[in-house]
Amino acid sequence: MVEVPLYQFHGLVREALDALPAELADAMDNVVVQIDDRHPDDPHLLGLYDGTPLTERGDGSLLLPDVIWIYRLALCDVCDDVAQLVTEVRITVLHEIAHHFGLDDDRLAELGWD
Repeated sequence: MVEVPLYQFHGLVREALDALPAELADAMDNVVVQIDDRHPDDPHLLGLYDGTPLTERGDGSLLLPDVIWIYRLALCDVCDDVAQLVTEVRITVLHEIAHHFGLDDDRLAELGWD
């Protein structure tokens, strides 16, 4: 387990988002990224996409923003050091963004992102 303060964790998530290819970042639509310590029902969950994938939106009018949740303490629990945490945050952010683009867990597993 590694411990990082909330402000540092926010920086890791921001770095993961800033590292996205411009085409991918530009294609993201109506989505916010939130950080919480843990999921209220599943304390081991690292991240969660809550919304309607772009592939299912239609014209997208009148939709509330999708939310990508990144769970700080759950991620810290599975990491031994900050370097590993940086990697796991990046993977988790990319995994949840993939859901935003309509990739389900089965397809992510096929691509090696499970």
